[in-house]
Amino acid sequence: MTEGGSLRVLIVGAGPAGVRAAETLLKHGVKPTVVDEAPRHGGQIYRQQPDGFKRPPRTLYGFEAHKATRLHQAFDSLKERIDYRPNTLVWNLWRNVAHVAGPKGTDEIPFDALVLATGAMDRIIPLPGWTLPGVYSLAGSQVALKYQGCAIGQKVVFCGTGPLLYLVAYQYKHAGAEVVAVCDTARLSHAAYLMPGLLAGGSTIFKGMWYAAWLKLHGVKVLNGVTPLRFEGTDRVNALRLITGRGGEKTLACDAVGHGYTLKPETQLADLAGVNFGFDTMTRLWLPAIDEYGRSTVEGVYLAGDGASIAGADAAELRGELAALALLKDHGMAVPNARMVALMRKLGRLSRFREALDRLFPVPATDVHAINDEVVVCRCEAITAGEIRHAAHELDAGEVNRVKALTRAGMGRCQARLCGANIAELVAHARAVPLEAVGRLRGQAPIKPLPIALTRKADALWALNRPDEPWSG
Repeated sequence: MTEGGSLRVLIVGAGPAGVRAAETLLKHGVKPTVVDEAPRHGGQIYRQQPDGFKRPPRTLYGFEAHKATRLHQAFDSLKERIDYRPNTLVWNLWRNVAHVAGPKGTDEIPFDALVLATGAMDRIIPLPGWTLPGVYSLAGSQVALKYQGCAIGQKVVFCGTGPLLYLVAYQYKHAGAEVVAVCDTARLSHAAYLMPGLLAGGSTIFKGMWYAAWLKLHGVKVLNGVTPLRFEGTDRVNALRLITGRGGEKTLACDAVGHGYTLKPETQLADLAGVNFGFDTMTRLWLPAIDEYGRSTVEGVYLAGDGASIAGADAAELRGELAALALLKDHGMAVPNARMVALMRKLGRLSRFREALDRLFPVPATDVHAINDEVVVCRCEAITAGEIRHAAHELDAGEVNRVKALTRAGMGRCQARLCGANIAELVAHARAVPLEAVGRLRGQAPIKPLPIALTRKADALWALNRPDEPWSG
Protein backbone atom coordinates (compact mmCIF):
# COMPACT_ATOMS: atom_id res chain seq x y z
CA MET A 1 0.00 0.00 0.00
CA THR A 2 1.21 3.51 -0.89
CA GLU A 3 0.33 6.53 1.18
CA GLY A 4 -1.50 9.10 -0.93
CA GLY A 5 0.73 11.97 0.10
CA SER A 6 3.89 10.13 -0.96
CA LEU A 7 2.61 8.82 -4.29
CA ARG A 8 4.18 10.70 -7.20
CA VAL A 9 1.73 10.81 -10.11
CA LEU A 10 2.44 12.56 -13.38
CA ILE A 11 -0.44 13.45 -15.71
CA VAL A 12 0.47 14.45 -19.25
CA GLY A 13 -2.24 16.62 -20.78
CA ALA A 14 -4.79 19.04 -19.32
CA GLY A 15 -7.72 18.35 -21.62
CA PRO A 16 -10.95 16.65 -20.49
CA ALA A 17 -9.23 13.39 -19.52
CA GLY A 18 -6.30 15.00 -17.73
CA VAL A 19 -8.49 17.44 -15.80
CA ARG A 20 -10.82 14.73 -14.50
CA ALA A 21 -7.90 12.48 -13.61
CA ALA A 22 -6.27 15.29 -11.61
CA GLU A 23 -9.55 16.15 -9.91
CA THR A 24 -10.14 12.52 -8.90
CA LEU A 25 -6.63 12.03 -7.53
CA LEU A 26 -6.80 15.23 -5.48
CA LYS A 27 -10.11 14.16 -3.95
CA HIS A 28 -8.32 11.08 -2.65
CA GLY A 29 -5.38 12.95 -1.19
CA VAL A 30 -2.93 12.58 -4.09
CA LYS A 31 -1.44 15.80 -5.46
CA PRO A 32 -0.40 15.08 -9.04
CA THR A 33 1.93 16.94 -11.35
CA VAL A 34 0.07 18.01 -14.50
CA VAL A 35 2.19 18.88 -17.54
CA ASP A 36 0.53 20.43 -20.58
CA GLU A 37 1.89 21.92 -23.80
CA ALA A 38 -0.85 24.54 -24.01
CA PRO A 39 -0.69 27.83 -22.12
CA ARG A 40 -4.08 27.14 -20.50
CA HIS A 41 -6.02 24.00 -19.66
CA GLY A 42 -8.97 22.67 -21.66
CA GLY A 43 -7.34 20.69 -24.45
CA GLN A 44 -8.11 21.18 -28.11
CA ILE A 45 -11.87 20.73 -27.76
CA TYR A 46 -12.21 23.30 -24.96
CA ARG A 47 -9.21 25.46 -25.86
CA GLN A 48 -9.28 28.81 -24.05
CA GLN A 49 -8.70 32.12 -25.78
CA PRO A 50 -5.68 34.28 -24.89
CA ASP A 51 -5.78 36.91 -22.17
CA GLY A 52 -7.55 40.03 -23.38
CA PHE A 53 -9.98 38.17 -25.65
CA LYS A 54 -13.54 38.51 -24.39
CA ARG A 55 -15.68 36.26 -26.57
CA PRO A 56 -18.32 34.46 -24.46
CA PRO A 57 -18.27 30.66 -24.07
CA ARG A 58 -21.38 30.28 -26.24
CA THR A 59 -19.54 31.90 -29.15
CA LEU A 60 -16.45 29.75 -28.66
CA TYR A 61 -17.97 26.36 -27.89
CA GLY A 62 -21.55 26.46 -29.17
CA PHE A 63 -23.66 23.60 -27.80
CA GLU A 64 -20.77 22.52 -25.59
CA ALA A 65 -20.37 25.86 -23.78
CA HIS A 66 -21.70 24.54 -20.48
CA LYS A 67 -19.38 21.52 -20.60
CA ALA A 68 -16.37 23.70 -21.40
CA THR A 69 -17.19 26.14 -18.61
CA ARG A 70 -17.70 23.33 -16.12
CA LEU A 71 -14.37 21.74 -17.01
CA HIS A 72 -12.49 25.05 -16.86
CA GLN A 73 -13.97 25.86 -13.48
CA ALA A 74 -13.11 22.42 -12.12
CA PHE A 75 -9.45 22.82 -12.97
CA ASP A 76 -9.33 26.46 -11.89
CA SER A 77 -10.45 25.30 -8.44
CA LEU A 78 -7.61 22.81 -8.07
CA LYS A 79 -4.63 24.05 -10.10
CA GLU A 80 -3.17 26.03 -7.18
CA ARG A 81 -3.17 22.85 -5.07
CA ILE A 82 -1.20 20.71 -7.50
CA ASP A 83 2.03 21.03 -9.47
CA TYR A 84 0.65 22.46 -12.72
CA ARG A 85 3.13 23.15 -15.53
CA PRO A 86 1.59 24.76 -18.64
CA ASN A 87 3.62 25.53 -21.78
CA THR A 88 5.65 22.44 -21.03
CA LEU A 89 6.50 19.54 -23.36
CA VAL A 90 7.25 16.01 -22.20
CA TRP A 91 9.79 15.08 -24.86
CA ASN A 92 10.93 11.73 -23.48
CA LEU A 93 10.14 9.03 -20.91
CA TRP A 94 12.79 6.75 -19.46
CA ARG A 95 12.76 4.56 -16.35
CA ASN A 96 10.02 6.38 -14.44
CA VAL A 97 11.43 9.77 -15.31
CA ALA A 98 9.85 12.31 -17.67
CA HIS A 99 12.16 14.68 -19.49
CA VAL A 100 10.39 18.00 -19.99
CA ALA A 101 11.07 21.36 -21.63
CA GLY A 102 9.21 24.46 -20.51
CA PRO A 103 9.48 28.15 -19.65
CA LYS A 104 12.21 27.44 -17.09
CA GLY A 105 14.25 25.22 -19.39
CA THR A 106 14.75 21.46 -19.44
CA ASP A 107 14.03 19.40 -16.35
CA GLU A 108 13.28 15.88 -15.10
CA ILE A 109 10.13 14.76 -13.29
CA PRO A 110 10.34 11.40 -11.49
CA PHE A 111 7.07 9.53 -11.00
CA ASP A 112 5.62 6.38 -9.45
CA ALA A 113 2.59 6.33 -11.74
CA LEU A 114 1.88 7.94 -15.09
CA VAL A 115 -1.42 8.97 -16.70
CA LEU A 116 -1.09 9.74 -20.39
CA ALA A 117 -3.94 12.00 -21.53
CA THR A 118 -2.20 13.17 -24.68
CA GLY A 119 -5.22 13.73 -26.91
CA ALA A 120 -5.46 13.45 -30.67
CA MET A 121 -4.48 15.16 -33.90
CA ASP A 122 -5.73 15.39 -37.47
CA ARG A 123 -5.38 12.44 -39.79
CA ILE A 124 -4.30 13.80 -43.17
CA ILE A 125 -4.27 12.18 -46.61
CA PRO A 126 -1.72 13.83 -48.94
CA LEU A 127 -2.94 15.08 -52.30
CA PRO A 128 -1.24 16.98 -55.09
CA GLY A 129 -0.91 20.58 -53.89
CA TRP A 130 -1.46 19.84 -50.20
CA THR A 131 1.74 21.71 -49.30
CA LEU A 132 0.51 24.95 -50.91
CA PRO A 133 0.03 27.98 -48.66
CA GLY A 134 -3.62 28.22 -47.68
CA VAL A 135 -4.08 24.47 -47.14
CA TYR A 136 -4.66 23.73 -43.45
CA SER A 137 -5.74 20.80 -41.34
CA LEU A 138 -9.26 20.89 -39.90
CA ALA A 139 -7.97 21.22 -36.34
CA GLY A 140 -5.54 23.92 -37.42
CA SER A 141 -8.43 25.81 -38.99
CA GLN A 142 -10.38 25.49 -35.77
CA VAL A 143 -7.45 26.65 -33.60
CA ALA A 144 -7.05 29.80 -35.71
CA LEU A 145 -10.71 30.66 -35.26
CA LYS A 146 -11.20 29.56 -31.66
CA TYR A 147 -7.92 30.78 -30.21
CA GLN A 148 -7.20 33.96 -32.17
CA GLY A 149 -10.50 34.80 -33.84
CA CYS A 150 -8.89 34.49 -37.30
CA ALA A 151 -10.22 32.74 -40.40
CA ILE A 152 -7.77 30.86 -42.63
CA GLY A 153 -9.17 32.61 -45.71
CA GLN A 154 -12.02 34.63 -47.16
CA LYS A 155 -13.47 31.84 -49.34
CA VAL A 156 -12.95 28.52 -47.57
CA VAL A 157 -13.62 24.93 -48.61
CA PHE A 158 -13.65 22.17 -46.00
CA CYS A 159 -13.05 18.59 -47.11
CA GLY A 160 -12.40 15.17 -45.62
CA THR A 161 -14.67 13.22 -43.32
CA GLY A 162 -15.76 12.90 -39.72
CA PRO A 163 -17.87 14.95 -37.30
CA LEU A 164 -15.17 17.65 -37.00
CA LEU A 165 -15.67 18.49 -40.68
CA TYR A 166 -19.20 19.77 -40.11
CA LEU A 167 -18.44 21.39 -36.78
CA VAL A 168 -15.57 23.51 -38.11
CA ALA A 169 -17.55 24.50 -41.20
CA TYR A 170 -20.43 25.56 -38.98
CA GLN A 171 -18.12 27.54 -36.71
CA TYR A 172 -16.64 29.38 -39.68
CA LYS A 173 -19.98 30.17 -41.25
CA HIS A 174 -21.42 31.21 -37.90
CA ALA A 175 -18.45 33.54 -37.40
CA GLY A 176 -19.20 35.27 -40.71
CA ALA A 177 -16.71 33.58 -43.05
CA GLU A 178 -17.71 32.54 -46.57
CA VAL A 179 -17.80 28.76 -46.64
CA VAL A 180 -17.87 27.66 -50.27
CA ALA A 181 -18.60 23.99 -49.64
CA VAL A 182 -18.31 21.05 -47.26
CA CYS A 183 -16.98 18.02 -49.16
CA ASP A 184 -17.35 14.70 -47.34
CA THR A 185 -15.80 11.49 -48.66
CA ALA A 186 -18.42 9.49 -46.73
CA ARG A 187 -21.65 8.74 -48.55
CA LEU A 188 -23.82 8.48 -45.41
CA SER A 189 -26.15 6.13 -47.29
CA HIS A 190 -26.03 3.61 -44.42
CA ALA A 191 -26.83 6.12 -41.67
CA ALA A 192 -30.26 4.59 -41.04
CA TYR A 193 -28.71 1.15 -40.57
CA LEU A 194 -26.31 2.58 -37.98
CA MET A 195 -28.95 4.63 -36.16
CA PRO A 196 -29.23 2.32 -33.09
CA GLY A 197 -25.52 2.82 -32.41
CA LEU A 198 -25.66 6.52 -33.22
CA LEU A 199 -28.52 7.02 -30.77
CA ALA A 200 -26.33 5.56 -28.00
CA GLY A 201 -24.55 8.91 -28.01
CA GLY A 202 -27.68 10.71 -26.85
CA SER A 203 -28.24 14.08 -28.47
CA THR A 204 -24.80 14.20 -30.13
CA ILE A 205 -25.95 12.76 -33.45
CA PHE A 206 -28.81 15.27 -33.62
CA LYS A 207 -26.35 18.12 -33.06
CA GLY A 208 -24.36 16.86 -36.04
CA MET A 209 -27.50 16.65 -38.18
CA TRP A 210 -28.40 20.17 -37.09
CA TYR A 211 -24.99 21.49 -38.18
CA ALA A 212 -25.38 19.94 -41.64
CA ALA A 213 -28.94 21.22 -42.03
CA TRP A 214 -27.97 24.71 -40.81
CA LEU A 215 -25.13 24.89 -43.35
CA LYS A 216 -27.44 23.94 -46.22
CA LEU A 217 -30.07 26.41 -45.03
CA HIS A 218 -27.46 29.17 -45.09
CA GLY A 219 -26.35 28.48 -48.65
CA VAL A 220 -23.35 26.20 -48.11
CA LYS A 221 -22.96 23.32 -50.57
CA VAL A 222 -22.73 19.99 -48.72
CA LEU A 223 -21.36 17.29 -51.03
CA ASN A 224 -21.20 13.64 -49.95
CA GLY A 225 -19.35 10.71 -51.47
CA VAL A 226 -16.69 12.91 -53.05
CA THR A 227 -13.15 11.94 -54.00
CA PRO A 228 -10.74 14.89 -53.63
CA LEU A 229 -8.22 14.92 -56.48
CA ARG A 230 -5.89 17.87 -55.91
CA PHE A 231 -5.45 21.33 -54.50
CA GLU A 232 -4.80 23.75 -57.34
CA GLY A 233 -2.73 26.91 -57.32
CA THR A 234 0.76 28.32 -57.85
CA ASP A 235 1.78 30.59 -54.99
CA ARG A 236 -1.33 29.77 -52.95
CA VAL A 237 -4.24 27.40 -53.20
CA ASN A 238 -7.02 28.75 -55.41
CA ALA A 239 -9.26 25.71 -55.95
CA LEU A 240 -10.10 22.18 -54.92
CA ARG A 241 -10.61 19.67 -57.72
CA LEU A 242 -12.74 16.63 -56.89
CA ILE A 243 -14.96 13.88 -58.25
CA THR A 244 -18.53 14.22 -57.03
CA GLY A 245 -20.61 11.39 -55.64
CA ARG A 246 -22.25 11.08 -59.06
CA GLY A 247 -18.92 10.61 -60.84
CA GLY A 248 -18.39 13.99 -62.49
CA GLU A 249 -15.41 16.28 -61.89
CA LYS A 250 -15.94 19.61 -60.16
CA THR A 251 -13.70 22.56 -59.33
CA LEU A 252 -14.44 24.70 -56.28
CA ALA A 253 -12.74 28.10 -56.30
CA CYS A 254 -11.38 29.18 -52.92
CA ASP A 255 -8.46 30.88 -51.22
CA ALA A 256 -8.11 28.39 -48.34
CA VAL A 257 -8.89 24.76 -47.58
CA GLY A 258 -9.29 22.94 -44.29
CA HIS A 259 -8.97 19.17 -44.65
CA GLY A 260 -8.79 16.14 -42.41
CA TYR A 261 -9.96 12.53 -42.24
CA THR A 262 -11.14 11.96 -38.68
CA LEU A 263 -8.57 12.01 -35.85
CA LYS A 264 -5.73 9.80 -34.66
CA PRO A 265 -4.41 9.34 -31.10
CA GLU A 266 -1.11 10.90 -30.03
CA THR A 267 0.72 7.74 -28.96
CA GLN A 268 4.43 8.61 -29.02
CA LEU A 269 4.80 8.81 -25.23
CA ALA A 270 2.97 5.53 -24.75
CA ASP A 271 5.49 3.99 -27.13
CA LEU A 272 8.44 5.44 -25.22
CA ALA A 273 6.91 4.17 -21.97
CA GLY A 274 7.10 0.65 -23.38
CA VAL A 275 3.37 0.05 -23.76
CA ASN A 276 2.36 -2.77 -26.11
CA PHE A 277 0.32 -1.87 -29.20
CA GLY A 278 -2.35 -3.75 -31.12
CA PHE A 279 -3.71 -3.26 -34.62
CA ASP A 280 -7.25 -1.89 -34.83
CA THR A 281 -8.98 -2.98 -38.03
CA MET A 282 -11.72 -0.37 -37.79
CA THR A 283 -9.43 2.67 -37.78
CA ARG A 284 -6.50 0.94 -39.55
CA LEU A 285 -4.16 2.18 -36.80
CA TRP A 286 -1.89 0.68 -34.16
CA LEU A 287 -3.30 1.63 -30.76
CA PRO A 288 -1.93 1.24 -27.23
CA ALA A 289 -3.11 -1.92 -25.49
CA ILE A 290 -5.14 -1.08 -22.37
CA ASP A 291 -7.78 -2.78 -20.29
CA GLU A 292 -11.27 -1.40 -19.69
CA TYR A 293 -10.00 0.80 -16.85
CA GLY A 294 -7.12 2.39 -18.76
CA ARG A 295 -4.31 0.21 -17.41
CA SER A 296 -1.59 -0.39 -19.99
CA THR A 297 0.69 -3.39 -20.33
CA VAL A 298 3.32 -1.52 -18.30
CA GLU A 299 2.77 -1.46 -14.55
CA GLY A 300 2.04 2.06 -13.33
CA VAL A 301 1.22 3.48 -16.77
CA TYR A 302 -2.40 4.41 -17.55
CA LEU A 303 -3.97 5.93 -20.66
CA ALA A 304 -7.09 8.06 -20.80
CA GLY A 305 -9.01 9.99 -23.43
CA ASP A 306 -8.32 10.23 -27.13
CA GLY A 307 -4.62 9.46 -26.60
CA ALA A 308 -5.66 5.82 -26.20
CA SER A 309 -8.39 5.66 -28.85
CA ILE A 310 -10.73 8.25 -30.30
CA ALA A 311 -13.97 8.44 -28.34
CA GLY A 312 -14.73 12.16 -27.92
CA ALA A 313 -14.68 14.69 -25.09
CA ASP A 314 -17.52 13.16 -23.03
CA ALA A 315 -15.83 9.77 -22.99
CA ALA A 316 -12.47 11.40 -22.27
CA GLU A 317 -13.79 12.89 -19.02
CA LEU A 318 -15.14 9.51 -17.94
CA ARG A 319 -11.95 7.69 -18.92
CA GLY A 320 -9.81 10.21 -17.08
CA GLU A 321 -11.72 9.64 -13.87
CA LEU A 322 -11.76 5.87 -14.34
CA ALA A 323 -8.00 5.68 -14.97
CA ALA A 324 -7.36 7.72 -11.82
CA LEU A 325 -9.58 5.43 -9.76
CA ALA A 326 -7.81 2.35 -11.17
CA LEU A 327 -4.46 3.93 -10.30
CA LEU A 328 -5.56 4.58 -6.73
CA LYS A 329 -6.95 1.07 -6.37
CA ASP A 330 -3.72 -0.45 -7.69
CA HIS A 331 -1.85 1.40 -4.96
CA GLY A 332 -4.03 -0.02 -2.21
CA MET A 333 -6.33 2.94 -1.68
CA ALA A 334 -10.06 2.67 -1.11
CA VAL A 335 -12.12 3.77 -4.11
CA PRO A 336 -15.89 3.74 -4.71
CA ASN A 337 -16.52 0.58 -6.73
CA ALA A 338 -20.06 1.70 -7.48
CA ARG A 339 -18.67 4.77 -9.22
CA MET A 340 -16.33 2.64 -11.32
CA VAL A 341 -19.25 0.45 -12.38
CA ALA A 342 -21.29 3.53 -13.31
CA LEU A 343 -18.42 4.94 -15.36
CA MET A 344 -18.01 1.63 -17.17
CA ARG A 345 -21.71 1.55 -18.01
CA LYS A 346 -21.60 5.05 -19.49
CA LEU A 347 -18.46 4.26 -21.44
CA GLY A 348 -20.05 1.12 -22.86
CA ARG A 349 -22.85 3.20 -24.29
CA LEU A 350 -20.44 5.74 -25.75
CA SER A 351 -18.27 3.02 -27.26
CA ARG A 352 -21.28 1.77 -29.25
CA PHE A 353 -21.80 5.32 -30.46
CA ARG A 354 -18.14 5.66 -31.43
CA GLU A 355 -18.16 2.41 -33.37
CA ALA A 356 -21.18 3.60 -35.32
CA LEU A 357 -19.44 6.91 -36.07
CA ASP A 358 -16.34 5.09 -37.34
CA ARG A 359 -18.54 3.08 -39.69
CA LEU A 360 -20.39 6.19 -40.81
CA PHE A 361 -17.21 8.16 -41.53
CA PRO A 362 -14.59 5.62 -42.69
CA VAL A 363 -11.08 6.77 -43.59
CA PRO A 364 -10.75 6.31 -47.39
CA ALA A 365 -7.49 4.33 -47.46
CA THR A 366 -7.90 3.80 -51.21
CA ASP A 367 -7.26 7.52 -51.66
CA VAL A 368 -3.76 7.01 -50.22
CA HIS A 369 -3.10 4.12 -52.61
CA ALA A 370 -4.14 6.24 -55.58
CA ILE A 371 -1.87 9.26 -55.04
CA ASN A 372 0.74 9.93 -57.72
CA ASP A 373 4.40 9.06 -57.25
CA GLU A 374 5.28 12.77 -57.34
CA VAL A 375 3.17 13.67 -54.30
CA VAL A 376 5.13 14.47 -51.16
CA VAL A 377 4.05 12.20 -48.31
CA CYS A 378 6.63 13.10 -45.66
CA ARG A 379 6.72 16.91 -45.61
CA CYS A 380 9.56 17.16 -43.11
CA GLU A 381 11.99 15.26 -45.34
CA ALA A 382 10.26 15.93 -48.70
CA ILE A 383 9.88 12.20 -49.43
CA THR A 384 7.44 11.32 -52.20
CA ALA A 385 5.03 8.44 -52.60
CA GLY A 386 7.21 7.16 -55.43
CA GLU A 387 10.28 6.96 -53.21
CA ILE A 388 8.33 5.01 -50.59
CA ARG A 389 6.94 2.64 -53.21
CA HIS A 390 10.43 2.16 -54.68
CA ALA A 391 11.84 1.21 -51.28
CA ALA A 392 8.98 -1.18 -50.57
CA HIS A 393 9.01 -2.87 -53.95
CA GLU A 394 12.41 -2.48 -55.60
CA LEU A 395 14.54 -2.43 -52.43
CA ASP A 396 12.46 -5.19 -50.82
CA ALA A 397 11.69 -3.19 -47.67
CA GLY A 398 8.64 -4.93 -46.25
CA GLU A 399 8.56 -3.17 -42.88
CA VAL A 400 7.96 0.53 -42.28
CA ASN A 401 11.01 1.10 -40.08
CA ARG A 402 13.18 -0.36 -42.86
CA VAL A 403 11.53 2.02 -45.34
CA LYS A 404 12.25 4.86 -42.92
CA ALA A 405 15.94 3.88 -42.77
CA LEU A 406 16.24 3.73 -46.56
CA THR A 407 14.31 6.89 -47.43
CA ARG A 408 14.23 9.08 -44.26
CA ALA A 409 10.42 9.09 -44.51
CA GLY A 410 9.11 9.75 -41.00
CA MET A 411 12.51 10.86 -39.72
CA GLY A 412 11.82 14.61 -39.58
CA ARG A 413 10.48 17.15 -37.14
CA CYS A 414 7.06 15.59 -36.67
CA GLN A 415 8.51 12.10 -36.06
CA ALA A 416 5.94 10.55 -38.44
CA ARG A 417 3.00 11.88 -36.45
CA LEU A 418 1.56 13.26 -39.70
CA CYS A 419 2.82 10.80 -42.30
CA GLY A 420 3.24 7.51 -40.46
CA ALA A 421 -0.16 6.03 -41.25
CA ASN A 422 0.15 7.01 -44.92
CA ILE A 423 3.63 5.48 -45.20
CA ALA A 424 2.26 2.21 -43.85
CA GLU A 425 -0.68 2.26 -46.29
CA LEU A 426 1.68 2.81 -49.24
CA VAL A 427 4.07 0.06 -48.17
CA ALA A 428 1.29 -2.45 -47.59
CA HIS A 429 -0.29 -1.68 -50.95
CA ALA A 430 3.04 -1.88 -52.78
CA ARG A 431 3.80 -5.23 -51.15
CA ALA A 432 0.21 -6.51 -51.56
CA VAL A 433 0.06 -7.52 -47.88
CA PRO A 434 -2.34 -6.67 -45.04
CA LEU A 435 -1.66 -3.32 -43.43
CA GLU A 436 -0.77 -4.82 -40.06
CA ALA A 437 1.93 -6.95 -41.71
CA VAL A 438 4.20 -3.92 -42.37
CA GLY A 439 4.37 -2.96 -38.69
CA ARG A 440 4.43 0.50 -37.19
CA LEU A 441 7.00 3.24 -36.90
CA ARG A 442 8.67 3.21 -33.49
CA GLY A 443 8.59 6.33 -31.32
CA GLN A 444 11.80 8.29 -30.87
CA ALA A 445 12.87 11.01 -28.46
CA PRO A 446 12.47 13.91 -28.67
CA ILE A 447 8.88 13.34 -29.78
CA LYS A 448 8.64 16.96 -30.91
CA PRO A 449 11.30 19.55 -31.76
CA LEU A 450 13.09 21.26 -28.87
CA PRO A 451 14.35 24.86 -28.96
CA ILE A 452 18.05 24.94 -29.82
CA ALA A 453 18.78 26.83 -26.61
CA LEU A 454 17.55 23.82 -24.62
CA THR A 455 19.15 20.97 -26.55
CA ARG A 456 22.54 21.07 -24.80
CA LYS A 457 20.99 20.69 -21.37
CA ALA A 458 18.55 18.10 -22.71
CA ASP A 459 21.46 16.10 -24.11
CA ALA A 460 23.24 16.26 -20.76
CA LEU A 461 20.17 15.01 -18.89
CA TRP A 462 19.73 12.18 -21.38
CA ALA A 463 23.39 11.16 -21.06
CA LEU A 464 23.04 10.88 -17.27
CA ASN A 465 20.38 8.20 -17.77
CA ARG A 466 21.74 6.51 -20.88
CA PRO A 467 25.43 7.40 -21.28
CA ASP A 468 25.84 4.77 -24.00
CA GLU A 469 22.95 6.11 -26.11
CA PRO A 470 22.94 9.93 -26.47
CA TRP A 471 19.64 10.81 -28.11
CA SER A 472 20.97 13.74 -30.11
CA GLY A 473 23.68 11.75 -31.89
